[in-house]
Amino acid sequence: MTGRKHAASRKPWAEALWGYAFIAPTGLGLAIFYLWPVLQTAYFSFTEWGAFGGHTWTGLENYTRLFGDPEVGRAVLNTLTYTVLGLLGIPIAIVFAALLNRPGLRGVTLYRTAFFLPVVTMPVAVAMLWRWLYNGDYGLINQVLALAGIDGPNWIADPATALYALIVVGVWSSVGYNLIIFLAGMQAIPKELYEAASMDGAGRVRQFFRITLPMLSPTAFFISIVSVIGSLQLFDLVFVMTGSGQAARANPAYSRLQTVVQLFYERAFVTNDRGYAAAIVMALLVLIAVLTILQFRLQRRWVHYV
Repeated sequence: MTGRKHAASRKPWAEALWGYAFIAPTGLGLAIFYLWPVLQTAYFSFTEWGAFGGHTWTGLENYTRLFGDPEVGRAVLNTLTYTVLGLLGIPIAIVFAALLNRPGLRGVTLYRTAFFLPVVTMPVAVAMLWRWLYNGDYGLINQVLALAGIDGPNWIADPATALYALIVVGVWSSVGYNLIIFLAGMQAIPKELYEAASMDGAGRVRQFFRITLPMLSPTAFFISIVSVIGSLQLFDLVFVMTGSGQAARANPAYSRLQTVVQLFYERAFVTNDRGYAAAIVMALLVLIAVLTILQFRLQRRWVHYV
């Protein structure tokens, strides 16, 4: 009897050890490639780096400089504008997903593939394609506008249009991913709900607003979280479409296109001001955390879980 008790008491410990053994590779990878760099960057944000390496502790000097830097303010405003307007891709994806989810629609696979192509295309290739389309001298967009007698601007070099042109690219790139997720969410909605609504006299439009949208709210919440985090880290599109260093600063619309991550890149790898760059990226980390917590708080008001 005593032996059985000992065996029973050892069993949970053995199961726990096996569980820790299975998650150890993932946990070790997260600690080495995610947690340690964050801690190291947090430490570097309190230091100043020399031109040939080496650093000295400066306390809160980088953060004091950060909050008084107008360039940081512009970069944050540009990034937040891109993030907020980039969320327009969510309702656009919902509309297209609803159109593709209609029963009996032919060529659904072809449509899905066409929408998803920008997602699997390298961001650099996407940026170079749109950089050519937006070119003020020989870009396809201006060539089409010229046929109608409209003199189009240099979209990326005009401060009035540069940021919005970039937002169009971001929305275009994200619609395909969002659409596939929304399609999966729509196909998981019980058909009985639509049948009951039809028997009660509800048309397709009313069914969309009364059934589809509420049932899709958890999916929309997930996509909004992913979209906000991704938009706040925008870098590759701006870098390829405008360049960096003096070439980028020669662009008249540079101040309207600069994002927080691009500013971090320039401070860390162009001007070699790594301590200040670390402070910038830590401030971005805090901003992402605050906005994510805010989204989780607000989701109680509009997300409906079945």
